[in-house]
Amino acid sequence: MKRMGRTHRPFYRICAMDSRSPRDGKAIEYLGTYDPFVPEKDARVSLKRERVDYWLGVGAQASPKVAVLLRKYGTGGTHLDAQSSALEKMQVTTKFVPQKVEIAEKAPEAPPAEEAPAEGETAEAAAEAPAAEAPAEEAAKVEGGE
Repeated sequence: MKRMGRTHRPFYRICAMDSRSPRDGKAIEYLGTYDPFVPEKDARVSLKRERVDYWLGVGAQASPKVAVLLRKYGTGGTHLDAQSSALEKMQVTTKFVPQKVEIAEKAPEAPPAEEAPAEGETAEAAAEAPAAEAPAEEAAKVEGGE
């Protein structure tokens, strides 16, 4: 186990390590976690059971504390049913429900006055807009040589 967390609030990572490395040194692979401050005792441990079985199969030796956790929560452990019920209970009691935050939608850009009349504009003003375009089109025809 590799100790993490802060002072008076430990958190442990269960990992495969070289025996020559220090306790909190570089790990070969992280296999799970143990949090002693979780209120449900059986929900304190989470393991990657397949990887634990692999490392034990190739000759890794568990420390005495990890061996107890593996007996309880490893493959074929004695507390697996209790662990699954504790995890379900934890999810129900600690379910996070965020508050809804309304986001103001960005107003669509208003079309230019020549293309479409704006809201609240009368039909008379809309009829005048095409008339304003007509002289510009006639000027373009005159410049083009027609």
